[in-house]
Amino acid sequence: MATRPPHRPPLVQSPSLLLLLLLLVHPFLSAATPSITTKAVPRLPGFSGPLPFSLETGYVALDDGVRLFYYFIQSERDPAEDPVLLWLTGGPGCSALSGLVYEIGPFYFDFHGYTGGLPTLLYKPASWTKVSNVIFVDAPAGTGFSYATGDKRTIPSDTIAIQQLHVFLETWFGEHPQFLSNPLYISGDSYSGIIIPSLAMKIAKGIEVGDERLINLKGVIAGNPLTDTTTAFNARIPFLHGMGIIPDEIYEAAREGCGGEYRWPSNSHCANSLQDIQECMRGLNDVHVLEKICPEYPSLALQKQPTSQDHGRRRLTESAVSSLCRNATYFLSELWTNDEAVRESLAIHKETVPSWLRCDFNLPYTYEISSTVDDHLALITKGYRAMIYSGDHDSKVSYVDTQAWIRRLNLPITDRWRPWHLDDQIVGYTRTYSNNLTYATVKICLFERQLISDEGAGHTAPEYMPRECLAMIDRWLSDYEIWEGLFSCVELMQRRMDGVDRHERCLNYDERHLPVSAIGSRSSGQD
Repeated sequence: MATRPPHRPPLVQSPSLLLLLLLLVHPFLSAATPSITTKAVPRLPGFSGPLPFSLETGYVALDDGVRLFYYFIQSERDPAEDPVLLWLTGGPGCSALSGLVYEIGPFYFDFHGYTGGLPTLLYKPASWTKVSNVIFVDAPAGTGFSYATGDKRTIPSDTIAIQQLHVFLETWFGEHPQFLSNPLYISGDSYSGIIIPSLAMKIAKGIEVGDERLINLKGVIAGNPLTDTTTAFNARIPFLHGMGIIPDEIYEAAREGCGGEYRWPSNSHCANSLQDIQECMRGLNDVHVLEKICPEYPSLALQKQPTSQDHGRRRLTESAVSSLCRNATYFLSELWTNDEAVRESLAIHKETVPSWLRCDFNLPYTYEISSTVDDHLALITKGYRAMIYSGDHDSKVSYVDTQAWIRRLNLPITDRWRPWHLDDQIVGYTRTYSNNLTYATVKICLFERQLISDEGAGHTAPEYMPRECLAMIDRWLSDYEIWEGLFSCVELMQRRMDGVDRHERCLNYDERHLPVSAIGSRSSGQD
């Protein structure tokens, strides 16, 4: 097998020298440009003791009256060398905290033991901050704790969000020049599949013409990404047929009558078939077709003035948190973020966001970009890396659609379709294309299993399978193939191995911080 390139590209071998060059050739933002305020957060209400990682919060003030709020968590391994990920939660209108707490961040709410009051936060070992620095940003304005003021308020859109995030990054790196030499990956999932490649292309074009601060853009990471709004919807039908939800005769009738276009029926045959399909889908959890569909619990954040009826709803919702419904746990994020002590610790601007919502699907928004397939191809052609992954039981943005638009790129396959492993078990499948494009699926488990084992892939794969997704991203960021790893750190430690070769890589973090399910049985003599 050919020798792998070194883990660190030559550009970042001497970060101090590069930083000096950047300071000389590209002065930072002047006082007339957007500004930034930051705060170090050593402790958080609900978390016992000091945080075991470095957390910073802040606002980037744009010149159009927009204030974008962010959380920045430094890598727990090597902040000076590890990549920087800009993480964009989908929606549009879903907060950065959702991605932080429920997907890739280093803490989560203890919904197992919740009995009322302020939710408890627990440390999560399977966090992407184990291997990267991550910026979680509330975007666009009106999402999470981000807001807009003054007479220049505009309805956010795809192009406005991209422009604001571009200015955000320029401003953020101006305040944090020590991270300029770190590899940067624009990352996220769901609707962010529209924003990620578009923002990366904007940065790449700026680099080419010399207008861009010398940000070390390396590529994109996108999970279950909405990439083409037309094909994403149409791909749901063959996906559901493959899952056994739509029977053969209904699927064949729809395919014949609709000709593959299921959004707008052009004849009665197509319309009747789609009605039959709707009946098959009734009551289905579209983001994870194996999980139960749960009732929508009332949102306390929507209640401006609590009433006696609201208090009854509160008790109802709090008691439901311990149920086997995933969305019941989302309620804890509203309780936590709307607490005054929490807001003070995060340095939230007072009276700017009266009621925080995890996802505001009523946020006014203009959808302008229907496809970003061409942006992906342009980025890959320019030499930027791409990691695309799919939770394999998501019907909203299914692996059927993602694999279809990847095929449209017409890239040669350089590494065949094969399984990838963790703990010596198959946890997904992967394929590599030319020009540094990697695609992987992540096998799912049910929420009931997650409640028991702390494992948890549907629409947002890291939410369902955190350890598996961490192993996937660690291998990819380290320039390994996803399939090049069979064991977890725990298994390797149990085997008392003196070293780890590149076929048996793992994260070197303390066994005591791993989920119990990952540790399994212990041999005698271990602590």
